[in-house]
Amino acid sequence: MNQKKAGSKIFFAIAAILAIVGGFYYNASNHSHEGEPKTVGEKYTCGMHPFIISDTPGNCPICGMALTKIESVPETVSSPATAKEAKKPEDDFFADLGGKPVKAEHKIIFYRNPMNPAITSKTPAKDEMGMDYIPVYADELAGGGGVEGYSPVKIPPQRMPIAGLRTARAKMESMGRSIRTVGVVEADETRIRRVQTKVGGWVEKLYVNFRGQEVKKGAPLFSLYSPELLAGQQEYLEAKKTAGKFASSSDESLRKMGDELLAAAKKRLELLDVPPEVVSELDKGGEPKRSITFYSPVSGFALAKEIFEGQKIEAGMELFTVADLSRVWVVADLYEMDAKEVRVGSTALLSPSFDPARALSGKVSFLSPVLEPETRTLKARFEFPNPGNALKPGIFADVNLEVESGEGITVPDGAVMETGARKIVFVHKGGGEFEPREVVLGVVADGKAQILGGVAEGEEVVIDANFLLDSESRLRAALSRAAAPSPEAGHGEGK
Repeated sequence: MNQKKAGSKIFFAIAAILAIVGGFYYNASNHSHEGEPKTVGEKYTCGMHPFIISDTPGNCPICGMALTKIESVPETVSSPATAKEAKKPEDDFFADLGGKPVKAEHKIIFYRNPMNPAITSKTPAKDEMGMDYIPVYADELAGGGGVEGYSPVKIPPQRMPIAGLRTARAKMESMGRSIRTVGVVEADETRIRRVQTKVGGWVEKLYVNFRGQEVKKGAPLFSLYSPELLAGQQEYLEAKKTAGKFASSSDESLRKMGDELLAAAKKRLELLDVPPEVVSELDKGGEPKRSITFYSPVSGFALAKEIFEGQKIEAGMELFTVADLSRVWVVADLYEMDAKEVRVGSTALLSPSFDPARALSGKVSFLSPVLEPETRTLKARFEFPNPGNALKPGIFADVNLEVESGEGITVPDGAVMETGARKIVFVHKGGGEFEPREVVLGVVADGKAQILGGVAEGEEVVIDANFLLDSESRLRAALSRAAAPSPEAGHGEGK
């Protein structure tokens, strides 16, 4: 027991001696180096988020960029009274970035969680991962942007090239774009002829024997034996004889009656589509023909053939369909957003699927007045020449229309950020200050976007690395909303 008490006394004696020696050494060291500069420990920051300061290297918790080392800042040790006026290391850092002394606006308002801006603290703290809370300064919360959820962003000009920020001026220029669609080639309905007869009979001879056969205008199609046509020819000959007898009569009414009978018989033959050549032969004293040959009304192709030799046909029956394919239609679908810019008469270029290098010029001839409810598209019809009958009905073809949207303000399309609900651009106000703007877009084509509202001619917009500004702007807006947190939301407690 006495040995334990003696050991304790020896231990406390040694500790007291070490404390006295340490204090003496500390005072001597302070007095010997008073007024000499000493160096602050190494710190690291993010080039895009300079308020991120860390004692160790790593990545930015906001954008993921590697933190860069801050050059050591000398600090002069002074008396306690002078030390109160000394600047904080982070103040020296911000002053160095801006090239100006730190103003009162750099006063720390609160500290925020580096991973969740909604969690804040009135005093320095650490999060669950051991990361220091980030100080939030008064000037970061000053002012809001014109876009809800966004705030203006300030970046030192010397940092802009490092972050890859580039800008371009909004220009006033004419804007056009291409509308591309795929259509199907169809025969021009105005160039299609149905071949029918007005009398019944029997087909005695066919001159067009298969579908797709090419025919010329006036070429024979078939010969028909029809008792009705044969009787009509005989009536015409009888009327001609009667008119000849009445012609020598002194009675004028008889002469007139003979002429009327002959004209009526001739008109009947014409109405039954008897060719004029047959009537001419009858006038020359010819005999009635047993069968009458019918001819093609147009040049083209026999797209349909419904008869065979020896077949009995009825009046009005469709016998042939002949289509002139020297000009064709292309029917295509236009989306709602494109249809409003297309007009009847607009020029279109066609490239057939079998020969994409070939281009034919045509016109828009018709736009459907009704929108297809299933596809939300509008039917458009184009007319194109068909040299060599290269465009076959049924094939696909690419159609390209160049439409002009008029003159307007344009920017590179990379300047516009789509957020889903709206479209945002960042306008450079000068001196590293960037302002978020909501814009209204017009035509977007060929790497350009037409601005209908939100940006004026000559203003500079960010075209590269604007996603970094977007994240920074949203973050500052979130910090601004958290500037005066409610007790219910609570401040995170430091660990």
